Amino acid sequence: MNSKLFNNFKTVLLLSALTGLILFAGHLIGGRTGVIVALGIAAVTNFVSFFFSDKIALMSMGAREVGPDHELYQITARLAERANLPVPRVYVAPTDAPNAFATGRNPKNAAVCATEGLLRVLDRNEIAGVMAHELAHVKHRDILISTVAATIGGAITTVAYMGMWFGGGNRDDEEGGSSNPLVGLLILILGPIAAGLIQMAISRSREYNADTEGAAIAGDPMYLASALEKLHLYSRQIPIETNPAYNSMFIVEPLNALGNVGNLFATHPTLEQRLTNLIGRETTGRYRHAA
Repeated sequence: MNSKLFNNFKTVLLLSALTGLILFAGHLIGGRTGVIVALGIAAVTNFVSFFFSDKIALMSMGAREVGPDHELYQITARLAERANLPVPRVYVAPTDAPNAFATGRNPKNAAVCATEGLLRVLDRNEIAGVMAHELAHVKHRDILISTVAATIGGAITTVAYMGMWFGGGNRDDEEGGSSNPLVGLLILILGPIAAGLIQMAISRSREYNADTEGAAIAGDPMYLASALEKLHLYSRQIPIETNPAYNSMFIVEPLNALGNVGNLFATHPTLEQRLTNLIGRETTGRYRHAA
């Protein structure tokens, strides 16, 4: 099994584990009723994130849309054509921290965003490598996968809070619910930790795939490899003012002004792992050079 298929298989398993975790939490707290409530919470949160996550992410960054006269749009449009994708909406965020992300539920509703800091520190080929990485996320609907993972994780926490506030949920032992509020407390503490670990594992798998596909779209793995080295260096120095919950959507995990002290989970592979994945890899020939 090649690395891409392995990462896709692992993503399916991890999403299944997240779904199982929320159902298990609901069952412990409220038996059959708890499972139904957990499913309802997951459905509502996924519906909201499916239709509005792109707007929320772009608004949180204060991003502005740019058109065909902007260099970033021109680079992205050429790459999208080579990747056989619709041209996404292109945004620039007014922050000095160099970074980029993609958002949107599918290729027809996608948007990509780069910060002003990224446009300053990278050359044209490196920008192409970054945007090719983001288009790879769009192509494989990674944003939707990550959003589903994040919302299910959030729903697990919500179920745990309900168990705490409502005294452990359904008290009918035949339904399997627990009347012990300590159960809710344990789920409140351990549930989000388990969900977070699963979410981060999903994120790391998708980053590997996007690096590989992005290198193919750009036409040269060194474009992205060189960009990643610069971005990792600058991201350790310049904080980005956004919610740490959005860390997984960026091309490199940012230093958050809001506080990375409590962020114990890595959303991205290490720089060394990503460079090993890229350097020396032969491109597939499906795309021409981006420059």
